[in-house]
Amino acid sequence: MQDELALLARARALDPDALAQVHDTYFAPIFRYVAFRVGDRHTAEDLASEVFTRFLSALRDRTAPQNTLRGWLYGVAARVVSDHYRKHYRAPQVELDESIVSSESNPADIVETMLTHEDLKQAMSELTDEQQNVISLRFGYELPIQEVARTLGKTEGAIKQLQARAIATLARKLVPSQTVDL
Repeated sequence: MQDELALLARARALDPDALAQVHDTYFAPIFRYVAFRVGDRHTAEDLASEVFTRFLSALRDRTAPQNTLRGWLYGVAARVVSDHYRKHYRAPQVELDESIVSSESNPADIVETMLTHEDLKQAMSELTDEQQNVISLRFGYELPIQEVARTLGKTEGAIKQLQARAIATLARKLVPSQTVDL
C-alpha cells in the first residue's frame, strides 16, 4: 500500500519513470478486467487505453486520485465500460466474424461454444453494474474478497452478498429449468 502511495505521489508530479511504472503495473490487470466485461480483445485494448488516457488527463488537471491508485483506475475502468455499453445501446452493431479459427474439427462443438459464450455475455449484461464489477474483479482478475471490497469502497459482507446474488442470477439464466413430464 505504501509503495502504491509513493508511486502515486511520483506520478502526480508527472515523473516519466513513475508514469511508465503505473502503466506497466496496472495495464494488464485493467485490460483483463475490461476484457472480462466486454468479451472482445480489440475493444478491451481500446477501453483499457482510454482508462490510462483519463489518468494522464487527471494528472494534468490536478484531479488525480489522492489515496488509491488501483481503486481509482478500476473505478474509471467501470465507467469506461458503462459508457461503451451506453453508446452501443443507442446504436447497436452486429459483429460479423468472417474467420472462425479452431482446433476443433466438429462444427457442432464450435457452434455450441459460441452459443455458450453468447449466453454468458447476455446473462452478465442482465446483472446490475455492481454485480458485474464484483464478478469481473473476483473471477476475471481473481482478486480476493478483501481486495474487491477495498477497490470498490464496500464492506466484505456487501461484496459477498453481491457475489452470491450475481452467481444465483447467472445460474438461473444459464441453467435450463428442468421440467418433469407426467
